Amino acid sequence: MQWLFLFLAIMGEVIGTSALKASDGFTKIVPSIIVIAGYAIAFFFLSLTLKENINIGVVYAIWSGVGVSLISVIGYLYYKQTLDIPAVLGIALIIIGVMIINLYSKSVMH
Repeated sequence: MQWLFLFLAIMGEVIGTSALKASDGFTKIVPSIIVIAGYAIAFFFLSLTLKENINIGVVYAIWSGVGVSLISVIGYLYYKQTLDIPAVLGIALIIIGVMIINLYSKSVMH
C-alpha cells in the first residue's frame, strides 16, 4: 500500500504545483483551491507512506524526483516553457537516481 500512497502523494503535489502558476499569486480562486487541495492530498498521502517502515530519505527522493520530472513535462506541454540542455540533463540525472534507488537500494522495501 505504501507505493499507492506515494503515487497519490506525487499526483497531489504535481496537481498542486501545476495550479500554483495558474493561481497567479493566489489571486484566482479556482486554481488557488486546487493548489490547497493538491498539497493537502500530497502531504496526507505522504504521511501515510511514512507510517510504513520505509526510509524517509528514499521516500522524499522518489517523491521530489518524480514530481520535478512531471512538473517539467507539464510546464513544457501546458505553459509552453522550454528547458535548456543543462536542465534536461539535470532532470535526467534525477530520474536515473530514482531508478537506482528503486532497483538497487536495500533501503527500499520491494
